[in-house]
Amino acid sequence: MSSAEASRSRRILCTGIAVLDEVFRVDEFARGEVKTRASEFLSVNGGNAANAAFATARLGAPTRFAGPLGGPAGEDPNGDCFLAHLERAGIDCSACPRMPGVATPISAICIDRRGERAIVHYRDARLMEVRSDNPAAVVADVDAVVADNRFPDFVLPICAAARERGIPVVLDADEPEHKGIELLMVTSHIVFSAEGLRAIAGRDDLAAALVQVRPLTDAFLAVTDGANDVLWLDGTTPRAMSVFKVDVVDTLGAGDVFHGAFALMLAEGQSEAHAMRFAAAAAAVKCTRFGGITGAPRRAEVEALLARA
Repeated sequence: MSSAEASRSRRILCTGIAVLDEVFRVDEFARGEVKTRASEFLSVNGGNAANAAFATARLGAPTRFAGPLGGPAGEDPNGDCFLAHLERAGIDCSACPRMPGVATPISAICIDRRGERAIVHYRDARLMEVRSDNPAAVVADVDAVVADNRFPDFVLPICAAARERGIPVVLDADEPEHKGIELLMVTSHIVFSAEGLRAIAGRDDLAAALVQVRPLTDAFLAVTDGANDVLWLDGTTPRAMSVFKVDVVDTLGAGDVFHGAFALMLAEGQSEAHAMRFAAAAAAVKCTRFGGITGAPRRAEVEALLARA
C-alpha cells in the first residue's frame, strides 16, 4: 500500500474548539493608537482541533470534526462561515452541535514580516455547557482522535469512548490554564505547547516539566516549542528531536498541523519517533506559506521535505 493509499484508508476525528480566523498580513504589529494597513487578508477556519482537521484532510485522510458552535444556522454568521470553510475541504461536520443565541468564537490575527502573530480572540463562555449527544457514535468508525483542551467537558467523553475502542487519542495540551487534568488520564499521546506545559508544571525548564507531569498519566509525552527541538520522554528520560529549518512566512496553525500529522501517522501504525518526524516536516512546510491553516501541506510535499533532509 502506498503512503497516499494509507492516508485514505485511515479516518481521523478532531474534536475541540472551532474559530473563525480573520487574518491580516502586516509589515509590523501596530503600536499605540495608530492605523496599520494590511497587505493581505483572509477569512479561514481556525481553532486547534479544527485546524488539525484541515491538516489531516489536506494530507489525504477522511476527516470528521466535532466541536461546539454558535447558532442556529442563518443566525450565527461566524459559525456558518466556519462550516462552509470545512465543508469545502471535504470535512464531515455533522457532529457539531450549535447553541442558539451564541456566536461561534472569532479571532482577529495579524501576521508580521517575520511570520509571528498577534491575536485578539472572542469566545462566549456559554459554549462550555455544550456536550456531544453520543460520544460513542462519534468515534465508532475512526482510527485516531485529535483533541484540544479548550472545551474539556465536551471532548472528555469523546476521548474516553475512543480509548475504550483502543485507538490512538492525541491531546493538544495548549490551553495555558490549570484545568482539564482529567484529559491527561484518558489520552494515549499528549503533545503540549511550551506555554501549556509551563502553565501545568509551573516551571520554565521544558524537559524538567515533562518529567514532572509523568506521574499524572501513562500517555506518551512530548512538547513542541516553535523553532526549537521537540522534546519527548523515553520512559522518564527526556529526549530531543531537531525540527526542520525553513524560511518562516507564517507560523499560524503550525502546531495544529503537527498534531494532525502526528495522529495520522499513529493511525497508520507508525512509531512515535516516525510520527514526530513526519509531523515536524508537515509543520515546517506550513510555516513557509501565508494564510494560517490554508498553508497546510499535502502529503507529497511532506515526503519531499523528508527525502531532502
